[in-house]
Amino acid sequence: MDDSMRKAVGTAAEQAAFDFLLARGLKPITRNYRCRGGELDIVMLDGKTLAFVEVRFRATSNFGGAADSVTWHKQRRIIFAARHFLMTHRGLSHLPGRFDIVAIDGNIQAPRIEWLKAAFTADR
Repeated sequence: MDDSMRKAVGTAAEQAAFDFLLARGLKPITRNYRCRGGELDIVMLDGKTLAFVEVRFRATSNFGGAADSVTWHKQRRIIFAARHFLMTHRGLSHLPGRFDIVAIDGNIQAPRIEWLKAAFTADR
């Protein structure tokens, strides 16, 4: 798969995850928040909790499923980006937060979506 195809599939996966979460009542805050050292795919409000959502897509499980690809190193980068986000969005910093994963496996046209709430913590 070339880079443009990979980017298109990634964009489709993020949109599928976003739509999935919207349908479950979450409210959007931002998407694709970037800072030096990390990125947040989606930030949403789930009631009064900020959900920092990592979206992962895997067409096959040959190398593990989508959720398995969120390594300890990737978690550190997400946590760093979440801390940066909260420093630059002080009005949201009083809210509790959690780190979710939306794992998308299979065909992107008919994906299997799994939402893992509180998939990891910043406590390690």
